[in-house]
Amino acid sequence: MMVAQARSVVLAGIAAVAAVMPSLALAAAEGGDTLPQFDSSTFATQLFWLTVSLVVFFIIMRNNALPKIEEALETRSRKIDDDLDKASGHREEAEAAMAAYEKALADAAEQAKAIHREVAEGIAESATARRTALAAKLAEDTKAAEARIIAAKEPALANLQDVAIEVVQEVAAKLAGLKVSGADAKAAVAASLKEKA
Repeated sequence: MMVAQARSVVLAGIAAVAAVMPSLALAAAEGGDTLPQFDSSTFATQLFWLTVSLVVFFIIMRNNALPKIEEALETRSRKIDDDLDKASGHREEAEAAMAAYEKALADAAEQAKAIHREVAEGIAESATARRTALAAKLAEDTKAAEARIIAAKEPALANLQDVAIEVVQEVAAKLAGLKVSGADAKAAVAASLKEKA
């Protein structure tokens, strides 16, 4: 409202100057030496027409131009308020979208951790199962090897005794020149094995 009043005062001043202009043009046409506004004999008429012009200008401005200006300012103010409300709504929507995005990101990170945990547990279980299976297979293979060793040991020991008996007989024959019987060589080998055991 203050802006409208200030504008009306400025416009009134401009109208006053416009009202005086015809009298200036008239004085210039008559060829007078002085400016008409400084002529003391025309002060009363100048003030009268200035007042009439200002009143007419004020009435015209108040009835026609000022309501339109006020309406334009109010429309502009309403549009600005509406735009600010829309911007506020958009900001709230953007903040809600950002919050939803951050929640989705956090959920995705948590889900990725859970999947990673599951995969790691699966790998650990698989590795444990393979280790257990390998340990069982190695134990079985070890038992089978021990059984094969024991099975091979008996004939090897029996065969070793026979070889030892033959060696005893040959050594006795070569060193002492004696011929030792198989039963005596067997008894000597058996006695030697008892002493070592």
